Amino acid sequence: MTTLAPMDLALALAEEAAANGEAPVGAVVMEGQTVLAAERNRMKALGDPTSHAEMLAIRSALAKRGTGRLDGCDLYVTLEPCAMCAGAIAHTRLRRVYFGAEDTKAGAVENGIRLFEQPSCHHAPEVIGGIGGQKSAALLQAFFRQLRSY
Repeated sequence: MTTLAPMDLALALAEEAAANGEAPVGAVVMEGQTVLAAERNRMKALGDPTSHAEMLAIRSALAKRGTGRLDGCDLYVTLEPCAMCAGAIAHTRLRRVYFGAEDTKAGAVENGIRLFEQPSCHHAPEVIGGIGGQKSAALLQAFFRQLRSY
């Protein structure tokens, strides 16, 4: 059995999201070398606009960990987190965030409000962008191009 690297797993989940009519975003929460949670966007499927891949992965990891925090854990996500997801990242005290494609429209980490740089942000994880960024961006562009063609 081949073990996927965390971002490869997130990208596979993003492809699965697109195949199910959801914006192609996948997220994985790691504790050391252990996958705590792996999710994809499910906003349409769950009828819940807060069901971003990051939010679902964070909720699942919290349930498994049972501590109310994710300190020492890392999040891998295919798209720069939005303000809602960045807020959840700060509140759960994730150690590090790796993201693929930048989101110049709704991103809140390196674009937009840059939540982790705000004085009111009580916890700022280390952020590493661009991991799998080209593939993430290509998935998103293809998905939205297809939507516009209808």
